[in-house]
Amino acid sequence: MTLPIVLITGQLLTEAVWQPLRAAWPDREMIVADNRSDDSIEDFARRLLDKAPPRFILIAHAMGGFIAFEVMRRAPERVAKLVLISTLASADGPAQTARRQGYIDLVESGKFDQVVEERIPILFPEEKRDDPHLVGIARQMAADTGAETFLAQQRAIMARIDSRPRLGEIKVPTLLIWGEKDGITSRAHHEEIAGAIPGARLETIPDTGHLPTLEASERVADLVAKFIDG
Repeated sequence: MTLPIVLITGQLLTEAVWQPLRAAWPDREMIVADNRSDDSIEDFARRLLDKAPPRFILIAHAMGGFIAFEVMRRAPERVAKLVLISTLASADGPAQTARRQGYIDLVESGKFDQVVEERIPILFPEEKRDDPHLVGIARQMAADTGAETFLAQQRAIMARIDSRPRLGEIKVPTLLIWGEKDGITSRAHHEEIAGAIPGARLETIPDTGHLPTLEASERVADLVAKFIDG
């Protein structure tokens, strides 16, 4: 039996980030989890599990990874395979908290558009920051998310727990994907996760930033297809 795929999207992103994968597998059942209706990682995970099929493959990007770790703590028996893209397992440190508070201050002063523009350099490598197609998608996803949802997501991220102590409890086959020019997560973040989850594999995509499903869609689709069907 072909299991359905549940997709968890990152902050300030929408299901558009998954469109290349959905186009690559038009006959596969794919469900995009709700990342808009709650303001805690625990509630995002609870909502996902309430709505998801009894057993599924879980693919998570960025903030979605934080939710995926919570899903694995709550209901590991329901997940057959796990794909983690551009994420990390630690909680925020002081520098990250200060940066996120700066974003909140901008939004609360009516400068949500400035937040979006400040994120472009950390989403994309320098050579892609003038790509009208990629940057246009990022701006549109942010606009579709909106300021209030962004603030709720930000609160959830800032309050998340450190998932590293329980990574070793994840027993399902796990694939990590990281773009080597990601300005938000690092190789060390991914190697830390891969080293802690038994049997996990890390794939690095050259010349790619934080949004590999958009920047290197064919490569990502190929990696994920071989992993979930292998």
